[in-house]
Amino acid sequence: MEQRDSEAAPPTLGIGMVGYAFMGAAHSQGWRTVGRVFDLPLRPVLAAIGGRDATAVRAAADRHGWAAAETDWRALVTRDDVQLVDVCTPGDSHAEIAIAALEAGKHVLCEKPLANSVAEAEAMASAAERAAARGQVAMVGFNYRRVPAIAYARRLIDGGRLGALRHVRVTYLQDWLVDPDFPLTWRLEREHAGSGALGDLGAHAVDLAQYLAGEPLVGVSALTETFVRERPLLAGASSGLSASGGAARGAVTVDDAALFTGRLASGALASFEATRMASGRKNALRLEINGELGSLAFDLERLNELSFHDNTEPAASAGFRRILVTEADHPYLAAWWPPGHALGYEHTFTHQAHDLVHAIAEGTAPAPSFADGLQVQRVLAAVEESAEKNAVYTPIPL
Repeated sequence: MEQRDSEAAPPTLGIGMVGYAFMGAAHSQGWRTVGRVFDLPLRPVLAAIGGRDATAVRAAADRHGWAAAETDWRALVTRDDVQLVDVCTPGDSHAEIAIAALEAGKHVLCEKPLANSVAEAEAMASAAERAAARGQVAMVGFNYRRVPAIAYARRLIDGGRLGALRHVRVTYLQDWLVDPDFPLTWRLEREHAGSGALGDLGAHAVDLAQYLAGEPLVGVSALTETFVRERPLLAGASSGLSASGGAARGAVTVDDAALFTGRLASGALASFEATRMASGRKNALRLEINGELGSLAFDLERLNELSFHDNTEPAASAGFRRILVTEADHPYLAAWWPPGHALGYEHTFTHQAHDLVHAIAEGTAPAPSFADGLQVQRVLAAVEESAEKNAVYTPIPL
């Protein structure tokens, strides 16, 4: 663990979070844990959590350690004890809440994808730019950047270990929609989710590709498909990725799967697959990057490991080798356990909170920024446009 000084406690940073389901629980874990693991320049305080259902949000507050519960997000955003608003709602409300929070003088963390449309994302990025001039920060919650193995992969690429990049491959496979009788939750309705597997999973894939490569995608060629076009209407509330349905059925208005290729600014080629219909795959986010000097590979289901091939070694002994990313000099890990003691999914949210608190205290631009989120949104829009035109190559405006 990091050593703590005996000096007075740092100033507080009041957190207000809108949303309390799957992502709300994950973000709560991060905020609740970060100050107990890392020495921070500001001390996060779980001031208030918001949601429309008074009983449910009060229960969430009690479970996750929030001091107060609000049923109106506008009241939460204007609370004097809230300096940062964490947006964990469905995508259709991201823009309204985040812009209102920025205009109220708050810092903002917003779950991915940034918005449901490019127009909304542009408005959010503009609001964040105006807020930055007032000393506020705004960050998008692409938490997989905070997996230590991913952060270490970025360090290796930045250090030139792969040389010029040639290929980037990312697949994100889940199976929770394989059953045609899984009910019609908000994630399957365009007006709430914006898109399906594309925005839910593909956004992560696109962000990781651009983050690791250090350059944007400039064009894509895509196919999307909805395999189950009607599902039972939701009976009662949903929780995370589980729910129950009734007898009546409604239309699915988002994609079940997206498959696309792309070109990075340097000319490197990229390929992506995102689906929630891959039976047997629970959370299989996998990537491989090939460069002139070597290759890297990562699998989220083995998230403490990174595979590295050094192509400068003699062929007789060269090959992929396993790096166990648990050493103290690997990203984030000096604060955790001795080498070999693995971390998990929830730690990415603790690392996310750590980085955001430091950005606020130090007055630095956070990453990924709302501008980064806008770039991802433009890629998603280009994917949908290309798919509508039967995979016609579609440039991405930068």
